[in-house]
Amino acid sequence: MEGEAEVDVGGNPVADDFQAPELRPAQVAKDQTEFDAPFQALITEGAWGSVWSRPHWSKRERSMVTIALLAALGHDEELAMHVRATRNTGASEADLREAMMHVAIYAGIPAANHAIKIIKKTYAEPAAPQRNGSAGRKRAR
Repeated sequence: MEGEAEVDVGGNPVADDFQAPELRPAQVAKDQTEFDAPFQALITEGAWGSVWSRPHWSKRERSMVTIALLAALGHDEELAMHVRATRNTGASEADLREAMMHVAIYAGIPAANHAIKIIKKTYAEPAAPQRNGSAGRKRAR
Protein backbone atom coordinates (compact mmCIF):
# COMPACT_ATOMS: atom_id res chain seq x y z
CA MET A 1 0.00 0.00 0.00
CA GLU A 2 1.15 3.53 -0.65
CA GLY A 3 3.24 5.05 2.10
CA GLU A 4 4.28 1.72 3.63
CA ALA A 5 7.93 0.83 3.95
CA GLU A 6 9.00 -2.23 2.00
CA VAL A 7 10.40 -5.10 4.02
CA ASP A 8 13.95 -6.10 3.18
CA VAL A 9 13.87 -9.85 2.65
CA GLY A 10 17.56 -10.12 1.80
CA GLY A 11 17.08 -10.82 -1.92
CA ASN A 12 15.28 -14.06 -1.12
CA PRO A 13 14.34 -15.67 -4.45
CA VAL A 14 11.12 -17.02 -2.96
CA ALA A 15 10.06 -13.64 -1.63
CA ASP A 16 10.89 -12.03 -4.97
CA ASP A 17 8.66 -14.55 -6.72
CA PHE A 18 5.82 -14.31 -4.22
CA GLN A 19 5.72 -10.55 -4.16
CA ALA A 20 5.25 -10.43 -7.92
CA PRO A 21 1.56 -9.50 -8.36
CA GLU A 22 0.91 -12.27 -10.90
CA LEU A 23 2.07 -14.92 -8.42
CA ARG A 24 0.31 -13.62 -5.31
CA PRO A 25 -3.00 -15.28 -4.54
CA ALA A 26 -5.60 -13.46 -6.63
CA GLN A 27 -7.71 -12.76 -3.57
CA VAL A 28 -4.86 -11.04 -1.72
CA ALA A 29 -3.74 -8.97 -4.70
CA LYS A 30 -7.29 -7.90 -5.51
CA ASP A 31 -8.72 -7.45 -2.04
CA GLN A 32 -5.89 -6.06 0.09
CA THR A 33 -7.05 -3.05 2.05
CA GLU A 34 -5.88 -0.87 4.92
CA PHE A 35 -7.46 -3.50 7.19
CA ASP A 36 -5.31 -6.44 6.09
CA ALA A 37 -2.14 -4.55 5.11
CA PRO A 38 -0.60 -5.19 8.57
CA PHE A 39 -1.35 -8.91 8.15
CA GLN A 40 0.41 -8.95 4.77
CA ALA A 41 3.39 -7.14 6.35
CA LEU A 42 3.46 -9.79 9.12
CA ILE A 43 3.60 -12.57 6.54
CA THR A 44 6.37 -10.83 4.62
CA GLU A 45 8.44 -10.09 7.72
CA GLY A 46 7.81 -13.41 9.47
CA ALA A 47 8.10 -15.80 6.58
CA TRP A 48 10.52 -14.10 4.21
CA GLY A 49 12.43 -11.85 6.59
CA SER A 50 12.86 -14.45 9.33
CA VAL A 51 12.09 -18.11 8.59
CA TRP A 52 13.27 -18.25 4.96
CA SER A 53 16.41 -16.27 5.83
CA ARG A 54 17.68 -18.70 8.47
CA PRO A 55 21.04 -20.32 7.65
CA HIS A 56 20.55 -24.01 8.50
CA TRP A 57 18.46 -25.13 5.53
CA SER A 58 18.87 -24.26 1.88
CA LYS A 59 16.06 -22.61 -0.08
CA ARG A 60 15.56 -25.98 -1.80
CA GLU A 61 15.09 -27.78 1.52
CA ARG A 62 12.72 -25.11 2.86
CA SER A 63 10.75 -25.27 -0.37
CA MET A 64 10.30 -29.05 -0.14
CA VAL A 65 9.24 -28.92 3.52
CA THR A 66 6.85 -26.03 2.87
CA ILE A 67 5.25 -27.81 -0.09
CA ALA A 68 4.82 -31.01 1.94
CA LEU A 69 3.25 -29.10 4.84
CA LEU A 70 0.87 -27.19 2.58
CA ALA A 71 -0.10 -30.43 0.84
CA ALA A 72 -0.73 -32.17 4.18
CA LEU A 73 -2.86 -29.26 5.40
CA GLY A 74 -4.80 -28.95 2.13
CA HIS A 75 -3.85 -25.34 1.46
CA ASP A 76 -4.32 -25.51 -2.30
CA GLU A 77 -3.65 -21.90 -3.39
CA GLU A 78 -0.52 -21.64 -1.28
CA LEU A 79 0.64 -25.03 -2.54
CA ALA A 80 0.37 -23.95 -6.18
CA MET A 81 2.14 -20.68 -5.41
CA HIS A 82 5.05 -22.52 -3.75
CA VAL A 83 5.28 -24.96 -6.67
CA ARG A 84 5.58 -21.97 -9.02
CA ALA A 85 8.38 -20.60 -6.84
CA THR A 86 10.47 -23.77 -7.21
CA ARG A 87 12.04 -22.19 -10.28
CA ASN A 88 13.80 -19.89 -7.78
CA THR A 89 14.38 -22.30 -4.90
CA GLY A 90 16.08 -25.19 -6.66
CA ALA A 91 13.48 -27.83 -5.72
CA SER A 92 13.03 -30.17 -8.67
CA GLU A 93 10.12 -32.26 -9.87
CA ALA A 94 11.88 -35.30 -8.38
CA ASP A 95 12.11 -33.48 -5.03
CA LEU A 96 8.38 -32.77 -5.06
CA ARG A 97 7.58 -36.35 -6.03
CA GLU A 98 9.54 -37.58 -2.99
CA ALA A 99 7.87 -35.00 -0.76
CA MET A 100 4.47 -36.29 -1.89
CA MET A 101 5.51 -39.83 -0.98
CA HIS A 102 6.11 -38.58 2.57
CA VAL A 103 2.79 -36.72 2.56
CA ALA A 104 1.04 -39.95 1.51
CA ILE A 105 2.49 -41.91 4.42
CA TYR A 106 2.37 -39.26 7.14
CA ALA A 107 -0.69 -37.20 6.17
CA GLY A 108 -2.69 -39.68 4.12
CA ILE A 109 -3.14 -40.88 0.56
CA PRO A 110 -6.04 -38.48 -0.17
CA ALA A 111 -3.95 -35.43 0.83
CA ALA A 112 -1.06 -36.54 -1.37
CA ASN A 113 -3.32 -37.50 -4.27
CA HIS A 114 -5.01 -34.10 -4.21
CA ALA A 115 -1.67 -32.28 -3.94
CA ILE A 116 -0.21 -34.26 -6.84
CA LYS A 117 -3.12 -33.09 -9.02
CA ILE A 118 -2.36 -29.47 -8.05
CA ILE A 119 1.36 -29.91 -8.70
CA LYS A 120 0.73 -31.45 -12.14
CA LYS A 121 -1.72 -28.68 -13.02
CA THR A 122 0.77 -26.04 -11.87
CA TYR A 123 3.60 -27.61 -13.89
CA ALA A 124 1.33 -27.46 -16.95
CA GLU A 125 0.98 -23.65 -16.66
CA PRO A 126 2.93 -21.63 -19.24
CA ALA A 127 5.34 -20.02 -16.72
CA ALA A 128 5.72 -23.17 -14.61
CA PRO A 129 9.03 -24.72 -13.62
CA GLN A 130 10.50 -27.19 -16.09
CA ARG A 131 9.46 -30.80 -15.56
CA ASN A 132 12.74 -32.46 -16.48
CA GLY A 133 13.88 -32.86 -12.88
CA SER A 134 15.98 -29.70 -12.98
CA ALA A 135 15.39 -26.76 -10.73
CA GLY A 136 13.53 -25.01 -13.54
CA ARG A 137 14.10 -21.85 -15.43
CA LYS A 138 14.48 -18.43 -13.93
CA ARG A 139 11.71 -15.93 -14.47
CA ALA A 140 12.61 -13.10 -16.85
CA ARG A 141 13.11 -9.82 -14.97
